[in-house]
Amino acid sequence: MSKQTMTAKLATIGIGSALVMSPALAHHPLGGKMVSNPLEGLLSGMAHPVIGLDHLAFVIAVGCGSALLAKAANRQTTNQPSIAHLIPIGFLTAAIAGTAIHLLKVDLPFNELWVALSVLLLGLSIGLGQKLPVAALTGFVTLAGLFHGYAYGESIVGAEATPLVSYLVGFTGIQALIAYGAFFATSKLQENNARAIGWVTIGIGLSAVLKAVGI
Repeated sequence: MSKQTMTAKLATIGIGSALVMSPALAHHPLGGKMVSNPLEGLLSGMAHPVIGLDHLAFVIAVGCGSALLAKAANRQTTNQPSIAHLIPIGFLTAAIAGTAIHLLKVDLPFNELWVALSVLLLGLSIGLGQKLPVAALTGFVTLAGLFHGYAYGESIVGAEATPLVSYLVGFTGIQALIAYGAFFATSKLQENNARAIGWVTIGIGLSAVLKAVGI
């Protein structure tokens, strides 16, 4: 690896770290106020995956990693169709389940740390060009989705049914849009350029891990 390449990678990690450490980034789009109607629930649900950079980075990385697997499958001579485009659905479904777990008051210990580690590990996979098998990546992002969804549930505990449903629709819809937007964008990129997304994700994940352990 050339010195110039290493410098570029360290720079992207630094950018990711600076972004996630910004004090303006909070996970409470309504200022901590409980949602009281369907519109507030929808807006809060749409905002949570975006204003939390660790969550946003992971959703983008899910789409990016899935697209890289789909491109690799298309280059192979096998006639078996790739199902890599379905990987984000596992994450989206698990995120809803994770929110439900929180609403049921079931504790997922060290949730913040697991969220941070999921961002870091997926970033490493993309940045280093380590393509996991479709089943492995699906399993990983699905498990991670439970912890991300659990975090989303924090602000909705105690809400009435209608705004709660709107909240779930909001965060599921925006994450689907982001993940598949990243999927289609990555499918048009050269792999080296796509891997830069991984290095930014590494920076965000590393900073999130340090924050989660109190450093």
